[in-house]
This record gives sequence, C-alpha cells and structure tokens, in this order.
Amino acid sequence: MVVAESTSSNGGDIARLAWQVYRGRWFMVFISLLIMAAAGATYMFGLYSPDIKSSLGYDQTTLNLLSFFKDLGANVGILSGLINEVTPPWVVLVMGAGMNFGGYFMIWLAVTGRIARPKVWQMCLYICIGANSQSFANTGSLVTCVKNFPESRGVVLGLLKGFVGLSGAIITQLYHATYGDDRKGLILMIGYLPAVISMLSVHTIRIMKVVRQSNELKVFYNLLYISLALAGFLMVIIIVQKTVGFNRGEYGASAAVVVALLFLPLAIVIKEEIDLFKAKKLALHDMSTNTSHINVTVEKPTVTDQSITTQPPKPTTASSSSTSNTTTTTTAAGFSSSDVNDTKQAPSCWTTMFRPPERGEDYTILQALVSVDMLILFVATICGVGGTLTLIDNLGQIGASLDYTPKAISTFVSLVSIWNYLGRVTSGFTSEFFLTKYKFPRPLMLTLILLFSCVGHLLIAFAFPGSVYLASVIIGFCFGAQWPILFAIISEIFGLKYYSTLYNFGAAASPVGSYILNVRVAGHLYDKEAAKQMKALGLERGKGKDLSCKGVECYRMSFIIITAATIFGTLISLVLVWRTRKFYKSDIYKKFRESAAETELVTRDERNGNGEGSDVKGNSEQPTKH
Repeated sequence: MVVAESTSSNGGDIARLAWQVYRGRWFMVFISLLIMAAAGATYMFGLYSPDIKSSLGYDQTTLNLLSFFKDLGANVGILSGLINEVTPPWVVLVMGAGMNFGGYFMIWLAVTGRIARPKVWQMCLYICIGANSQSFANTGSLVTCVKNFPESRGVVLGLLKGFVGLSGAIITQLYHATYGDDRKGLILMIGYLPAVISMLSVHTIRIMKVVRQSNELKVFYNLLYISLALAGFLMVIIIVQKTVGFNRGEYGASAAVVVALLFLPLAIVIKEEIDLFKAKKLALHDMSTNTSHINVTVEKPTVTDQSITTQPPKPTTASSSSTSNTTTTTTAAGFSSSDVNDTKQAPSCWTTMFRPPERGEDYTILQALVSVDMLILFVATICGVGGTLTLIDNLGQIGASLDYTPKAISTFVSLVSIWNYLGRVTSGFTSEFFLTKYKFPRPLMLTLILLFSCVGHLLIAFAFPGSVYLASVIIGFCFGAQWPILFAIISEIFGLKYYSTLYNFGAAASPVGSYILNVRVAGHLYDKEAAKQMKALGLERGKGKDLSCKGVECYRMSFIIITAATIFGTLISLVLVWRTRKFYKSDIYKKFRESAAETELVTRDERNGNGEGSDVKGNSEQPTKH
C-alpha cells in the first residue's frame, strides 16, 4: 500500500514538474530563442537578391527599392505593437506566422515562374508583408521577455536579438542541407520555417508575474555560453566549407550539429525548473510542519464609526508610475483612462502630451513620440542603422562589382550574420554590466558603436583585395550592437507600459535610413556609374536588361556620403548622452526591485502551489502593472 502511494506520488510529481517546465519562465525564454533564431530572413537578402534580380530582370535601383520595402516591413511594427497592447502575445504570433508564409511564398512563386511575372509594386507588397512578420515575432516574444525580466532587460535584448543576428548563418546551413545550392529553395524555407515555430509557441509565450530569482543572471550567462559555442561552430564550419567545399550529406551533418546546439539550452531550462520545483516543495513541507505545531489566535480589531472612512479612488494620470495599482482601461492606441468608478476624469492625452513625467516613468505614446529624447534617438538610428543596413543589403552587388565569386559572397553573408550576433550579445551584456557596476550610460555606448562603423564604410569606399571580408565583420558587429542598446534606452527612458508600441516606433527609423542611403544614394549612384561604363563601352541598355557595374567606383561615392551621415549621427547621439547623464547616474531599476519584493511577499503569504511560472491572474495575460 505504501509502495503504491509512493509510486502515485512520484508520478504526480513528474506530471506537475513537466507542466511547470512547459509553463515556466525559462521554457518561454527557450522558445523565444528558437523564434529569434528563425526570424532573421531579412538579413539574408544579399544571398537571394541576385536570383530576384536575374529572374525578374531588375536594375539595381529597382532591387534597392525592393530592399527598402523589405526594411520597411521588417522595422515598421507600429501595428503589431498596438495589437499587442490590447491582445495576448499569441494573437500577434499567429498573425505574424500567416504574414511570413504568405509574403515569402508569393515571392518564391514569382522567382520560380510558377505565376505570371508580378509588377514591381506587387513584389514590393509581397516582401513588405513577409518581412513585417519579423516585427510581429519580435513584439510577441522579445517584448514579452523584457516585461517578464525587467531588471535584466539589456541581457535579454542582447541574447534574443543575438539569435536574430545568428539566424542567417543557421538558416543557411539548414537550407544547404535541405536544398543544396538551390537559392530559390532558400526563399521557400524562410517562408515556412519561422511560421511553423511561431505557431508551435502560442501557448508558451505570455506575460507572467515579475519575480526576482537570485541566480537569474547566471542562467542567462549559461545560455550565452551555449550561443557562443553555436556561433563558434558556425564560424569554423563556414571557413571549412569555403576551403574544402561540402556535398549535400556533409551539409546535413553540420546542420544536425546546429540543431543540437539550438536545443541544448533546454537542458538548462529543465535543470532550473527542477531546482525551483524542489525548493517550492520543500517550502510547502516546512510551512505545513511549522503550522501544525502552532496555535494561531486571530483577534479582530474593534471597528468604530469614526474609523470607517471612504477613500475615493485616485485618478490615473499621464505621469503615474508603472508601480501603480490603480485600475486602468487601455485603448487601442495605448492611452490610459480612469477607472469607470473614478470620481474624477483623467486629463486628455492631448493636453498632457507636452507634459511628460520624469525619465524612467511610464510615458504615454504621444508623450514619448514628441519628446526630444525620442527625436534624437530616431535621427541617430536613421544615420547609424541606415548606413550599416545599406552595406548589408548590397553585399551581393558589392562582391560582384569587385569580382568576388558567388561562394565568397555567400561567405560575406554568413560573416555578417555571425558578427551581427556577436555585436548584439556583446552590447547587451556589456552595456548591462557597465551600467550596473559603473553607471556607464547606454547612450554613450551607442555613440562609440556609431563611430566604429565608419571604419567599415571606408573599407568599401576605398576597397582593396580582401577588404570586404573585414568590412563584413565590422559592419555586421556594429549593425547588431546598435539594436539592443537602442531598445534598452527606449525602455529605460520611456517606461515599459507602452513598450510594445514604442519599441516598434524606434525600429521604424531603420527603413527611413535605408530609403535615404540605400535607394536614393547607393542605388542611384550605382546605376549612374553602370550607365557611364556601358556608354564608354558603346553598349546600350535594353529594357529589362541587367545593368551591371564593375570596380571600386561603383560604391565609392555612396559610402563616402554614408560615412559622413554616420559621423553626423554620432554627434547627435552625444546630445542624448549629455541630456540623460543625471538619469543614468541614478538607480534606474529601484522600482522593479521593490515591485518584485512585494510580489514575492504576497506569493509567500498566499502560496497556493501555482509556482512562479503562473500567469498574471485576472488580467487576460496583459502586462503586469509594476
């Protein structure tokens, strides 16, 4: 009988543990890593763009226009942000999955000739829809993780955005193993793979209670070490593939190692959840043991008429802290109003838009959009990200103009992907460390990265043999490093209440910079130089004929202009450093520690066996009010 009860108890513990792992905070982080590892298709445009150009007969300006709409879709995620303000994250993930498959599947049909040749505006629409799914994936998973780990936001952003940067090299290995050298198959893969992963994660990604875990940072560092091992393997295998050349079976073996390393973080997740399960079980046992020997007498206080007072609820204002417990109603635009039972009406968002709260408190969407700090960040991002993205999107054409082989161009794309990852994790973890230990402001870190990216631009402007390899490393690192810092700055200055929308507004600066520097500058000057070369050779360009340019002159003037724009962005970012110097010297995470301590106290007093992985109660999985 005892054996039967023990077996039943063990079986029940295993079932509860399995459910805790599946619904736990760390499993959600693991699933988010997988989503991010498949969400970087937009960074692989340089790999499959030559097929689009040749199959549809585009010139460079038209191809760069297509690239602009790709960047527009990938970075203008205001819609996904607003949707995420009023729905659970799974809604955003499902919508993103549908858009991803629909957009890239139509491009694949066009490039393979399975449908009539689309018009340029139709191709722009397809790639914009497909790329826009990336913002839905980021909003649904990454923003949710930042809200669940507010004191480790730099680390979370660096790690998750790092996997986005690494996704190009990951998908390249998977596509070679699946389709060989058929680059049109790559377009199909980036259509269905991210969509499948997002659909499988809809029950896992959600807002949870914010709690403090003593070894939280250690767990993130363990995940970082695994990601570094993955990046190191990819770097080595790319070099080997370039030197030796792989067949389909050898690509399959390398892809199997990549998949194994991608799932290795699951071991850390299970270990952490087992430790939490044991700690919770021990705490419940100690509590029951202690209470069984204690007689508790509860005395009700005497209530007099004089002690009964009615306190009207306080109205919600634009400057309310995120730690407020006041009940609010959130509109689709993200503006807060008073509780329906409030005796006073909250002021209109239009009347408070120029009266923002202190930095670090929760701005409304309008207060953030019209603030000088956001304007500075937007301009600096236009210059910095716009310039680096121009180089990344033109890698295929840059390599062709300098007579690099297709295999070398594929290597450039992989190098950008790996160093994009390294830039993201380095800036995320390093900026968090220096901010916590030395109060080193993140805006200053952004300034240094912008300045360093100028070196990569000049290596293209004054190219020499092998310079594109070095430029790919520098630009990949700088492009990746800008994102975690930008998104962390937005969350720190403007608060987390409407972070879903403000996060995506910050990203919208990227397509603006891409259009100005890529389409209007690089694409225009490339076609101008190509036409000049064809005229010198006595050739005339026919309609639909590829317009090609050869030599360093194709991109020299473009990247001199881009370097000048980046230097301007560096100077602008210094203004933000000066404006926020006092804010970053203060304890910017104090309120989150206090909120987590209160939650931990309430959880201890009201322990009911739900564990720390429980969803926020009574809130339909909407963001917790800190």
